[in-house]
Amino acid sequence: KFPRTKYRIVDMGCGDGSMLREVAAFCAGLGINVELTGIDLNEKSLQIARQKSKPYNNISYFKGDILDLNAQELHCDILLCTLTLHHFHEKEIELFITKFAELARIGVIVNDLERNKIAYQLFKIFAAVFMKTEIARQDGLTSIKSGFLKKDMIAYSELLPNMKHHISSRWAFRYEWSFWHT
Repeated sequence: KFPRTKYRIVDMGCGDGSMLREVAAFCAGLGINVELTGIDLNEKSLQIARQKSKPYNNISYFKGDILDLNAQELHCDILLCTLTLHHFHEKEIELFITKFAELARIGVIVNDLERNKIAYQLFKIFAAVFMKTEIARQDGLTSIKSGFLKKDMIAYSELLPNMKHHISSRWAFRYEWSFWHT
């Protein structure tokens, strides 16, 4: 069913590890053997991730900077980057996606925010009702303003001409951008 007996998946900017736990459960349900690694710069987030992931023996975490990693040290089949890129400037994103393509043998999946006026207004309403701190409300609004337009994703994809790309809109004002080696 799957050409490899084991896949290595890395989540760059893993935060509290929630995406890796979802991937672990999904793959276990399909009988896919995976080794999962989360990388983040925030040690506090990594401590939370390790604690929440204790029941999973196939998830590990370490502190690292994407630009300092090389393919010999950190090889993976699939690299994930979820809700992380919008925190960075254009030139940094260009460096990151180039590095992602270098590290991933099969491909990369980026899931990030869409910059959208409706999302911004809906979040303001949601935050006023459900978020307790002004910092959390402002952080969410800043993240939406820092999100991407589809043309941004297309422009970034053009920086990797030797890869295949698929960009699609997803629920909750998100984009999913997959790119893989041909």
